[in-house]
Amino acid sequence: MRVAAAALVLLSLAAHPLYAQEPPPRIPLFVVDVHGNLTRFPSDNQTLADSRGMLLSELPGSGFGLEAAVHIYPLKWKLVTFGLGCGVMIARSSQTPDASTIAAAMAAGSTVPRPATESLKSFTPQLSFNFGNGNGWSYISGGVGQSMWALTPQGQEGFAPDAEPLTTLNYGGGARWFMKRHVGFKLDFRVYSIDKGVLPTGFPSSPVTPHTTITVISAGVSFK
Repeated sequence: MRVAAAALVLLSLAAHPLYAQEPPPRIPLFVVDVHGNLTRFPSDNQTLADSRGMLLSELPGSGFGLEAAVHIYPLKWKLVTFGLGCGVMIARSSQTPDASTIAAAMAAGSTVPRPATESLKSFTPQLSFNFGNGNGWSYISGGVGQSMWALTPQGQEGFAPDAEPLTTLNYGGGARWFMKRHVGFKLDFRVYSIDKGVLPTGFPSSPVTPHTTITVISAGVSFK
């Protein structure tokens, strides 16, 4: 009986680590993100094309870019951890009409589409609401910043609105997963709602740059 009791005690001690798991870590104080992104510039906005004197077919459409951001998480209340962050995002797209498109336009006697480039540079402060723990968490976030948005057909470089900083609302959400102690993966979906511009100087007959919405999907690494 004594041997059996001792054996039970030893088994209990050996089994204890299997059942006594440590609680998951809290969301860390700060995180640094580095991402690549897919940016969906508008490709069917006739008002936008008119504001640059462009054909609708000249709008470049989707492009690619990079992002970097820093976030801090100073406060937790019940299930929510509040975060403050800021980041920068750049993206670019371009298009060059192929030979068949140019030939078809010339044969039809219509305007030949020009090459064009489009770019976005945005500063994005954010307030975030985070749900989860230090091993991985989801979030929703938003903020108001400034963007420099340029849409330039060939031969029209330096067009006035392209140098105009525009107030930009950003909102979206995503998640982070940490497979290693300090390195994880992040996926984010974000909408950039860009205010309309002012009347272009020197182009009194041109429409004002319209309010525009640009969507961005980004993915990359996070460091904590």
